[in-house]
Amino acid sequence: MEKYLEIAETFLLKYGTSILSALLILIIGLIVINLFVKLSKKIMTKSNVDLTLQKFLSDLLSWILKALLVITVVSKLGVETSSFVAIIGAAGLAVGLALQGSLANFAGGALIMIFKPFKIGDFISAQGESGTVKSIEIFTTKLNTVDNKEVIIPNGALSNNNIVNFSTEEKRRVDLKFGVSYDADIKETKQVLASIVNKHPLILKDPAPAILLVELADSSINFAVKSWVKSGDYWTVYAEVLEQTKEALDKAGIEIPYPHRVEIKKII
Repeated sequence: MEKYLEIAETFLLKYGTSILSALLILIIGLIVINLFVKLSKKIMTKSNVDLTLQKFLSDLLSWILKALLVITVVSKLGVETSSFVAIIGAAGLAVGLALQGSLANFAGGALIMIFKPFKIGDFISAQGESGTVKSIEIFTTKLNTVDNKEVIIPNGALSNNNIVNFSTEEKRRVDLKFGVSYDADIKETKQVLASIVNKHPLILKDPAPAILLVELADSSINFAVKSWVKSGDYWTVYAEVLEQTKEALDKAGIEIPYPHRVEIKKII
């Protein structure tokens, strides 16, 4: 027993200070890390960072700081940490290479949540797909198409390519093109087109609609009809103006040229 007590006494005399210091560093370090993570959450909240991204970043920051704290504590105990750090670095590199695509998607998700090129409920077009943004997650963004299909787009590709957001601005311009026969009277045609857009209840008066002759084509005189609407009324106005224009031109006797097919019967 005396032998074991002597060994314990020698151990405490030799390593007691280092162990006590390591424990103090560990306790104080955990407290500081906890306070630092809470502070970072408050900063991200004030900066309107997405809640999902807040949790991910705060957890990531916590694990990194705790890993550094463990290395510091182990070093204080007299353990050689150079090989330990090398192993962690090699493991981190291997994981990074294995998760290269996922990390790119995470970085893209972080950029989307920070800079907010679109938000949930916006109608966007990206990566050859168009739809309403259903959710923005860390690695992917989900869209609902107009025919109610769910499209999942990786954030890495989404953040590195063009995005068209149709919901950002309050107003959009509806551009339509109509071709009429060369026999048609230009002034009368413009009057017919103007009467439609000027009477439509959803077309804005400011900016005023514009009727322009834009092309003398091979078989038609082409007019551009440009009118401004609220973004939510775009497709309603688009469809109704098309329908009303066809009816009004027919009523005015203004022909819309189209290819005619003539069937020739062989006479025996």
